[in-house]
Amino acid sequence: MTNSVLYEAPGPQAKRRSLVASAVVGLLLLAVVGWVLYTLGSQGQLTAEKWGPLLDPTNGTFTALWGLLGTGLLGTLTAAVLAMVFSLVIGTLLAITRVVSAPWYRWLVVGVVELLRGIPVVIMVFFAFRVLPSLGLDLSPMWFLVIGLTAYNSVIIAEIVRAGILALPKGQSEAAYAIGLRRGQVLGSVLLPQAFRAMLPALISQLVVIVKDTSLGFIVAYVDVVREAQVIIQNLNNPIQTYIVVGAIFILINYALSRLATYTERRLSQGRKGKLGKVEVAEAGEAARL
Repeated sequence: MTNSVLYEAPGPQAKRRSLVASAVVGLLLLAVVGWVLYTLGSQGQLTAEKWGPLLDPTNGTFTALWGLLGTGLLGTLTAAVLAMVFSLVIGTLLAITRVVSAPWYRWLVVGVVELLRGIPVVIMVFFAFRVLPSLGLDLSPMWFLVIGLTAYNSVIIAEIVRAGILALPKGQSEAAYAIGLRRGQVLGSVLLPQAFRAMLPALISQLVVIVKDTSLGFIVAYVDVVREAQVIIQNLNNPIQTYIVVGAIFILINYALSRLATYTERRLSQGRKGKLGKVEVAEAGEAARL
């Protein structure tokens, strides 16, 4: 029996309707793509003059163009990695503080989280760029961008981690306390690993947001891939082609993040199954000796 217990398997008519609907949607998509390509071609956007500098290695500007994009991509990845690390660390600390701290301190953390979560990230980046130097913090543009991204994303990650901790059954922590573990050991060894595993899709989604938000570096004159793309557009007058390539670069980065999350989740699950298997073998051996 392959029928699901939640819904009935589609019959012949439902399968035909689904096939017809899929064919119609596919034809509509092909029609839209064809119309877009025809429109771009009629406007001269598909010529070798527009795409050659980006795709043709024999083009005279190909090497210099990709050198600029490579420099911008390095800046984007540097700012994104730093913001990810700081956001994960600070967000986890905020989540732990909100879960286990005293009520008065917990409300202080809640106030900080709600304040930072309600401010747009572009304002935070601009605030870091304009206010911190007046306080004596003369930093490079990269750090202004990282501070703004961290201030916003750390509180979002804090709420994600806190939701993961609160979603765990109370029996997890009660069993850990019953065998003599301290509060820090319960959080570090029992609750946080399960919370991160359960909330991994949401965390990866937020990390993808961090990567995309690095494009706000133009506010602080930071050299990232989008800023370098603007320089290319000013010189070659090919905004559609350049932004398509930059969009493809961001898609590849975010896809790599998603694949990394899938690989990490698989390894964690395999490690957990291996440990459970060893425990079962040990228990079976002990039972056999008895």
